[in-house]
Amino acid sequence: MLYDFSEFFMPGMIDTHIHAPQYAFIGTGMERPLLEWLAHTTFPTEDKFSNLEMARNVYSAIVRRTLRNGTTTACYFATIHTDASIVLADTASQYGQRAFIGKVCMDHNDSFEKYCETTEESISETKRYYKVLLQENYDRVKPIITPRFAISCSEKLLYELGKFADEQDLHIQSHISESPAEIKEVLRLFPGYKTYTEVYNNNKLLTNKTVMAHGCYLTDKELHVFRERGASISHCPNSNISLCSGHLDVRNALNHRVKVGLGTDIAGGYSISLLDAIRKAIETSKILFMEKKNHNVLSYKEAFRLATLGGSEALSIDHITGSFEVGKEFDALLINPEAKDSPFEVFSHLSKELLQRFLYLGDDRNIKAVYVAGRCVVPFLSNA
Repeated sequence: MLYDFSEFFMPGMIDTHIHAPQYAFIGTGMERPLLEWLAHTTFPTEDKFSNLEMARNVYSAIVRRTLRNGTTTACYFATIHTDASIVLADTASQYGQRAFIGKVCMDHNDSFEKYCETTEESISETKRYYKVLLQENYDRVKPIITPRFAISCSEKLLYELGKFADEQDLHIQSHISESPAEIKEVLRLFPGYKTYTEVYNNNKLLTNKTVMAHGCYLTDKELHVFRERGASISHCPNSNISLCSGHLDVRNALNHRVKVGLGTDIAGGYSISLLDAIRKAIETSKILFMEKKNHNVLSYKEAFRLATLGGSEALSIDHITGSFEVGKEFDALLINPEAKDSPFEVFSHLSKELLQRFLYLGDDRNIKAVYVAGRCVVPFLSNA
C-alpha cells in the first residue's frame, strides 16, 4: 500500500451502543418519541429476526458498513433470538471487527406482546448463548449480558441476569434515563425504588463492566453511584436529539469521574458514523452552554477522545485498545484527507489541523484502510 504525505493514522473508533437489527430501518420513524417509536417501528421489525436469512443479510450489511466508517469496536444489541444473535457474532468475527454482542432479554412488553420471552426462556437462552460463544472461542467477539431496559424486564429477570454476569465476570449493557416518560414508567413498574439507577444497582447490574446508554436525566446522586460502581455511560447525541429524548451533560458526568464513550444508537440515531457522534456531542455541549451559560463546551479533542480511548474505558478494554500506547493492539484508521471525491479540499500551503478538519468534515471516503489488532480488515478481502 502506497502512502501520501498528507495521510495519517488515528486510533480506531469505538461505538459503545448500537442496535444491529435496527439497521434494517435506519432513517425512518424519526417523527415519534422513544416509547411510541419502540412500539410502532422497533419491536415489530426486531421480531422478524427469527428468520436467520434476514439476520445474515442485515448483520453482514451493518458490520461491513460500520467497519468502512472506521468502527473497529462495536457494542451491539441483537434481538431476543439466540440463533440470530450467534449469526451476528459469526459475522463480526468473519470480518474481523472487535465486538461485544448481546442477546436481548425481555420478559415484559405491553406495547408489542408478540415480541417477548418468558422469564425462564430469557435466562436459559442467555446461558445457551453464552455457552455457544464460549465454545466458538472467537478472538475478539465477546458476549455481553443485555437486559433491554427496566421497562421490559421483571425484577426476577434483572436479578438473575445480574447474578449470572457476576458469576461469569461478564460485561453488561442496557439503557437508562433516556426520556422523562421512560423514567416515569420505570418508577411505576418498580414502586419500591426511588431512582432508575437503584433498580439496576440493587440487582447487580451496575459493575465496572457495565455500559448504560443515554443517561440524559441522571442526577448527581445517581452519577455518584455510577462512579462508585465503575459503571459507564454511552452518550448517543444523535438519537437523543432525533427522538426528542433530552441532552446528556457530558461535562457534568466527567466532572463526577464517570466513564463516558460515544454511541451511534442505530436506529434511534440515523447515522452509522461515529464522526457524526463526535460532531453532535460537540453541538449538544454548545446547546447546553447556551442554556446554562456556566457549561464548558467540549473541545474537538475531548470529543475525539470519547470516540476512542473514552470508548475503550467505557467498555473496560482500555488495556487492549483505544490509543497507540505501546503494548496495546493496533486498532487504527489510515486517513487520506486528499482521497478521490473527498468531502473537503486540502490546500497544502494553508491546510493545518488535518485531524480537526477530518473530524468535522470527513467521511468514509477519507478512510483508506482499517486495522483491527494489526490485521487490515478494510479494504475487504474479495471472499469477505
